[in-house]
Amino acid sequence: MSPVHFAFSSAFMLGLTGLAFHRTHLLSALLCLEGMMLSLFIALSLWTLQLDSTNFSGAPMLLLAFSACEASAGLALLVAAARTHGTDHLQNLNLLQC
Repeated sequence: MSPVHFAFSSAFMLGLTGLAFHRTHLLSALLCLEGMMLSLFIALSLWTLQLDSTNFSGAPMLLLAFSACEASAGLALLVAAARTHGTDHLQNLNLLQC
């Protein structure tokens, strides 16, 4: 495994472990998701550059568009949760009480 592949796979795994273990605030979960999407975007961009193929050139932009949509939906949920519950702690968010 090359050092570049190791760096991006470790960045993805760090984001995944942060999402799995640090589940106190909704904002920290969103930041972990964005870190994972950023590492996937850079890895996919480097993969398309290494292949020298124009067939996969739109894939990183499509992933970036989905990442922007995910970020905007996450921030909208964060604002809605902060307005209704007064905090972004994940322990206070209960779907059964809505």
